[in-house]
Amino acid sequence: MKINYKNELIRYANDILTSKNMQITKNHIQHGETSVFEHSVAVAVKCLSIADRFDIDVDRQSLIRGALLHDYFLYDWHTSPKEHRPHGFTHARTALKNARRDFSVNMLEAEMIYCHMFPMNILRLPMHRESMILCIADKIVSTKETLEGGKRLIQRTGGVLIGAVH
Repeated sequence: MKINYKNELIRYANDILTSKNMQITKNHIQHGETSVFEHSVAVAVKCLSIADRFDIDVDRQSLIRGALLHDYFLYDWHTSPKEHRPHGFTHARTALKNARRDFSVNMLEAEMIYCHMFPMNILRLPMHRESMILCIADKIVSTKETLEGGKRLIQRTGGVLIGAVH
């Protein structure tokens, strides 16, 4: 059974979802053809789905808010200047800085944002259930977005892969 988490997202994070800077993320591609905004919402929903599927007791408000802000770096990482490179290792710190500037971020949400690239950032070990769930959800959603983007690219090029998939 598929659960609709829309009301929960709005109840706990409408300020984030409707903010000017979060709206700008609709114009930045994250993986494949998926915007950062779409990716962040999909990760938040996947976090809730994982918590519900495995009956994990979590702070649902922090889970949603941390997931929505985990990639709140506010630049197009495909065309950004060198100060944002290597993106995979630097964007979590930038996202946390921006989230703290624009919203009230609690300690759990801060950990979620800062540690979400584990195990790539091996020294940023997630210590709470919510952070671990975010790490897993982000990898699942990112993989799906990347593979679907590659599949669409192959379909558009008649089965011939031209160029790199984001």
